Amino acid sequence: MNEDKCIRKEEIDINALYDLSELFKVFGDSTRIRIISVLMDGEMCVYHISENLGMNQSAISHQLRILRSAGLVRPRRDGKTIYYSLDDEHVETIFKTGMEHILHKHND
Repeated sequence: MNEDKCIRKEEIDINALYDLSELFKVFGDSTRIRIISVLMDGEMCVYHISENLGMNQSAISHQLRILRSAGLVRPRRDGKTIYYSLDDEHVETIFKTGMEHILHKHND
């Protein structure tokens, strides 16, 4: 591995480690993980997310607020309806990497 592409732990800012910890806390809720999974299929409103997950809209809205404040989802207003999507490709990468790890562990 190329030495200058590696991040050595002494170079990582303690605040960045704190922020990473907070990010993983957001991923630590099964409802939020399910919402991220559904949004990987594309943009959806609260109604469609709640229908997909079999949950009430209030619970979905609450979790979307948390995901939004963590910068993992973003809203888009169209008239009275707000559509949500993953903020960027990194969210899907984090999700998929975690799933690969879990599936690998289940196959061992």
